[in-house]
Amino acid sequence: MLNTLGKVVAVLLALTGLVWILQGVNLLPGSYMTGDPQWAVNGAITAAIGIALFWYIRRRKS
Repeated sequence: MLNTLGKVVAVLLALTGLVWILQGVNLLPGSYMTGDPQWAVNGAITAAIGIALFWYIRRRKS
């Protein structure tokens, strides 16, 4: 159960990071983040944390 919850959190982090990247580079308009390169950087960091967390959880299981 905790393993599944961790994977869900990791995927949500990665998807949130992707949205922030797209908004930061002005490909996904509609918020105050649109066109601000700082949000692209924040999104890349968030997505990397999500991917690393997902990898860690999968690796720990086996």
